[in-house]
Amino acid sequence: MIRNVSPLISPELLKILAEMGHGDTIVLVDANFPAMSRSAKNIVRADGLGVPALLSGILDIFPIDTFVKTPVTFMKVVPEDGYKPVIWPVYKQLLGKRGINDENIAYLERMAYYEETDKSYCIVVTGERARYGNIILKKGILEAEDIFDRRQENV
Repeated sequence: MIRNVSPLISPELLKILAEMGHGDTIVLVDANFPAMSRSAKNIVRADGLGVPALLSGILDIFPIDTFVKTPVTFMKVVPEDGYKPVIWPVYKQLLGKRGINDENIAYLERMAYYEETDKSYCIVVTGERARYGNIILKKGILEAEDIFDRRQENV
């Protein structure tokens, strides 16, 4: 057991998050996403989980890249669909708590999004049922204050 890590983050996913370096991307995908036909380096199953709960746990321990304007990417709605994703405001609220706003979110057309996921370090397949529930996160860097506990300064 370890502290301050969501119990929704499996040991396999925690290992992958730790392995990732600055600029690597992780994709959390909904249940409809064709993850198994993509060519990401790693694929992790989290079938019983919704993306918001998993995203919240990941954002608690995962630094978002501040060196790029848009470290977060959503899949654009297919124009003929006319659907308005109900899950995006939930994601934006979680991201907003970490300083990520609308200006930091890119939107890629469906096929371009699939191609981008092929370059990712990991795709996490969730049980999310909301349409367009996919999100790409670009990993940032850890600052010294993130690494060293301030209580150790007196040691």
